[in-house]
Amino acid sequence: MSTLLSKKSRQVLLGPLSKNNPITIQVLGICSALAVTAKLEPALVMGISVTIIVAFSNIIVSLVRNTIPNRIRIIVQLVVVAALVTIVSEILKAFAYDVSVQLSVYVGLIITNCILMGRLEAFAMSNSPWESFLDGLGNGFGYAIILIIVSFFRELFGSGTLLGYNIIPQSFFNVGYMNNGLMMMPPMALILVACIIWVHRAKNKELQEK
Repeated sequence: MSTLLSKKSRQVLLGPLSKNNPITIQVLGICSALAVTAKLEPALVMGISVTIIVAFSNIIVSLVRNTIPNRIRIIVQLVVVAALVTIVSEILKAFAYDVSVQLSVYVGLIITNCILMGRLEAFAMSNSPWESFLDGLGNGFGYAIILIIVSFFRELFGSGTLLGYNIIPQSFFNVGYMNNGLMMMPPMALILVACIIWVHRAKNKELQEK
């Protein structure tokens, strides 16, 4: 148990949540952050899907890494990710069809997500299955946190709702309040991500380039 919860394991799991976040530090997975964050629900589903796929693809690749010929390792990684993405996509269609429609092609594009291939190549190919699993969870959660923050503000101020429920009272609209249509446009997602990166690096001076 002490090995499973060692200092290194905790660092692997918790590091991506803050000082090694895949979006704010590594600037990976930006495309999907722009595409699926207009509403909170699809952002949550995308975050959970990516977390599951990264974690389990890390485990699988870590288990077979010593048997993969170097010249075809990328192909093997893509096959593993594609299989998991297909499973997740079919599950979404079966149990959350409306969200699956909202996510559209973006679920399939998880296959090309930089976070996935980056963790497989940089971590799973050289670490144990347990640590690779924790790395996948950490990076998936780190990615999901940013999507949730961005989608929270975009849906709240762009539609006045959260998860489809009206949050801003009708009385606000009666006195002239209007939803901000700019929040629903992809450029606003980029601006919000930039603001998050700015705040994060301002709070962590050691991460700033000298």
